[in-house]
Amino acid sequence: MPVSFAEYEQVVLDDGDNIWELVCGELVKRPPMTTEHEEVSAQLARQLIGQLDRRDYSVRANSGRLRVPSGNYRVPDVVVIPRAYVDRLRAVPGTFEVHTEPMPLVVEVWSRSTGGYDTEEKLREYQDRSDLEVWRIHPYRRTLTRWIRQADGAYLESVVTEGVVEPAYLPRVVIDVADLFE
Repeated sequence: MPVSFAEYEQVVLDDGDNIWELVCGELVKRPPMTTEHEEVSAQLARQLIGQLDRRDYSVRANSGRLRVPSGNYRVPDVVVIPRAYVDRLRAVPGTFEVHTEPMPLVVEVWSRSTGGYDTEEKLREYQDRSDLEVWRIHPYRRTLTRWIRQADGAYLESVVTEGVVEPAYLPRVVIDVADLFE
């Protein structure tokens, strides 16, 4: 029997030690990640937090929940959320944080335990949500693949292995790719 959104919300709120997603009506607990995965996620979050004005954006690492058109609820490794979206939810105390609006940046870091579905399913679902820029960072290959949403709704893909990346929809933000892997 499929799990309802209310049941999903209750599991997430009751179990703060694990990261849960709701996929095709089933609860999915994210497995433990490697040190490399965690370090890349943390380093990216630090770089973003250090450059974004907290009055304009909030950065979530392993906690921002996004609803995708299929009805799944996903938790990206890192997501940048416009402050207005957070403030709208905070206006009603106790609201479970789930976002349906397109985000300026959604990031998945490749992991041995989740690489297959992060690559095939989650990245496609973020594009289905019309998120403005989607990244997959591979800590072992030391690559950052990015998909930038174009005016016609298509995504332009590129791979970065060195230098800096300027997220297309985050003004004045520069991410040093080498620093992600140190």
